[in-house]
Amino acid sequence: MEEFEKPQVSMEEDTEMEESDAVENPKASQKSSSDSESSDSEEETDQNEQLLALEYELSTNPSNYDAHVQYIKLLRRSAEIDKLREARENMNTLFPLSPEMWMEWAKDEASLSNDSNFESVEKLYERGISEYLSILLWCEYLNYVQEHDPKVRDCLADGISKARNLFERAVTAAALHVSQGSQIWDAYIQYEQAILLTIDQSDIQAKEKQVQHIRSIFHRYLSIPLASLKSTLLTYKAWEVEQGNSLDAEAGDVLGISSHVALAYQKAEEMYNARAHHEEQITRQDISESERFQHYMSYLDFEKSFGDPARVQILYERAITDFPVSNDLWLHYTHYLDKTLKVGNVVKDVYSRATRNCPWVGELWVRYLLCLERGLACEKEISAAFEKSLKCTFSTFEEYLDLFLTRVDGLRRRISSASGDGVLNYSLIRESFQQAADYLSPHMKNTDGLLHLHAYWARLELKLGNDLIAARGVWESLLKTCGSMLEAWKSYIAMEIELDHINEARAIYKRCYSKRFSGTGSEDICHSWLRFEREFGTLEDLNHAVQKVTPRLEELQLFRLQQESKSFTGATDQRQQTLKNTSRERRKSGSSAIDEQPPAKWQKYTSQNKKLHKKENTQELNLAENDGEEKEGEVEKKVNEKQMKDTKNTTSRLYKDQCTAFVSNLNIMAKDEDLHQFFSDVGGVTAIRILHDKFTGKSRGLAYVDFKDDEHLAAAVAKNKQMFLGKKLSVARSNPKQGKRESLAHTAPGEEASNQSGGRGRSVSKESGEDSKGSRGRKRVENIQLKGKNTFAVPRNVKPLGWTNKSGTREEEDEKPKSNDEFRKMFMKT
Repeated sequence: MEEFEKPQVSMEEDTEMEESDAVENPKASQKSSSDSESSDSEEETDQNEQLLALEYELSTNPSNYDAHVQYIKLLRRSAEIDKLREARENMNTLFPLSPEMWMEWAKDEASLSNDSNFESVEKLYERGISEYLSILLWCEYLNYVQEHDPKVRDCLADGISKARNLFERAVTAAALHVSQGSQIWDAYIQYEQAILLTIDQSDIQAKEKQVQHIRSIFHRYLSIPLASLKSTLLTYKAWEVEQGNSLDAEAGDVLGISSHVALAYQKAEEMYNARAHHEEQITRQDISESERFQHYMSYLDFEKSFGDPARVQILYERAITDFPVSNDLWLHYTHYLDKTLKVGNVVKDVYSRATRNCPWVGELWVRYLLCLERGLACEKEISAAFEKSLKCTFSTFEEYLDLFLTRVDGLRRRISSASGDGVLNYSLIRESFQQAADYLSPHMKNTDGLLHLHAYWARLELKLGNDLIAARGVWESLLKTCGSMLEAWKSYIAMEIELDHINEARAIYKRCYSKRFSGTGSEDICHSWLRFEREFGTLEDLNHAVQKVTPRLEELQLFRLQQESKSFTGATDQRQQTLKNTSRERRKSGSSAIDEQPPAKWQKYTSQNKKLHKKENTQELNLAENDGEEKEGEVEKKVNEKQMKDTKNTTSRLYKDQCTAFVSNLNIMAKDEDLHQFFSDVGGVTAIRILHDKFTGKSRGLAYVDFKDDEHLAAAVAKNKQMFLGKKLSVARSNPKQGKRESLAHTAPGEEASNQSGGRGRSVSKESGEDSKGSRGRKRVENIQLKGKNTFAVPRNVKPLGWTNKSGTREEEDEKPKSNDEFRKMFMKT
């Protein structure tokens, strides 16, 4: 504040100076005065424009911190005292002011007033020291009181008492500051020494008492780990010499002073040496703010390890002064105070400052309300803090919900314990709930948080308000906005059941069982209704519920099957298209390799093997659709052999029990539980096995159902041709031996091999097909081997084209047939 700190010049002196300058150089003075007037007018115009712009900005956006700061700076330049005072008050209403701004404000007010306005300036200093820890602001405050308070200045008894109390407050608040706390102690000692000088020399008792008082302050001073410990020791020894004690004032040791003071000094020196490194880190100027913050946190952990709350608190205050808007720092600070102090004005004051510095942190407001409740604050103070919190902007609506719930919790506890101040009643809780519902319902629709709010509200309406109609109204209001939320209906029903209102609960079930809920919610509410009627209803109620629920469940099951079928069909089509594209690429690559051969060989190859090549391509496509992209013939052979072996073992295991029903035309989406439910009226089911494709894992539409005796099996067979999951089910008695004979009697050998290999090799040559006609009706069929990269069935009594030995005669029957690749190589050579 440059204008207010300048020495005042009287109007007469200023006039004389201007007249002397005009007499000495009238032309220069006229020119300089005109230039200064023009420049001053331009600056004033610019300043007024800036002021108008800032006033408009603050009127539209009062939370703009930087605009407040700039506005105050411009008003100080223009010396508009009334506007300046108003601007500072407006800013402090919204934000805490920095120590520098408080010092400027106090000095401005002090320069414009006399001692009669001392109390208003003193209040400004008090407001300033309550915002942040500032040694400089404390020193300015102490100096101002000593200079402008008449009682303190004249060393009257009341003034001395007031000054000492103020110094003790400064010692408690700031004297533990390691790097700057010595300034408070030095000012305290200087004030007491000034009092000593005012005491009459003849009053030896008063002088001795004052000397002892100063000595005790020195002793306290020397017991605190401060950066100026050594210089303080020298000062103390010099003062003792002045009092007539024989000490070596220049020696920096503790010789000559009392033992308890020496021990306290040595301990303080050790404590300072342990903290010197941390002090150096947090005061460095060549580090970033984030690094400084981390050094503060490390320093705090170090102080906490010693368990001295006063030292930890002073360090937190220093960190807050450097990082006033760090929400993590405020959260750590308040959490520490809650754990160590729990109650008291100190904790409440810190929470108040925390919410002013970081009003956007909902957790701070929640803990502030709890702090006020622990401190037995009145309802007016708690309500004011709550209303102030609602004006803040939080990042999530869950923070607002937590705030509302904390408010209701406090009201409930105080009403239940009858510890209120006479103004508490249930209407406050209802108003808080209604305010929360009105504000949060549009933003938290169908969320667990909103459900919890209304459930809590309805319960308190019953317990504290004793109003059942109001409790039902709470649930009805929730269902208007969250009618598709299953848990809302279930909670409403649970309340009615708890109150033993069975008919009301049944009415709610009738309202919601036909609604569509997410996931399996629709099925769940139907089953829940049936359980309810079994436990609370009559047989007629149960039958009525079954009549209502059964068509609904069938409709839901059919709809779900259709959706799953659509998704399965889409995935299958996409997979088949991918396989076709892969097969097409493979055919293209094969044809390009053949095109590179000489024309003669190509013609020969085409004429002799056109039919065989066509069959092989068909087999390649079938293999690609079932296997993916198996490339080696040996792998195919091992897979087929293993599958045949597994099928044989599985068949023997499945047919071990003769009381078995064979179920076909089964919906591929059916599960074991569905079949068990289908045969539930028959009973006696011991096991259910749905057959799945070995490669795709999908259901084959076939199943075996074991029963414990023939009676249950016969009853199950009687359900043949009944509808099940949208398909007409085929149920027959399983007879594995007869089924095998019929299969061998009516199936060609090539087809049997194809079936045993999981549908592979379905394309069989004409020769094998004709030969198989003669083998129908045989009791025994010779083993069939699957050979080659693209496998096809080859009976042993049919030899493929071109199968001869070196002598030109046909090979014996036990000779192994050639694979497709061998055929190609043979024709290429010819």
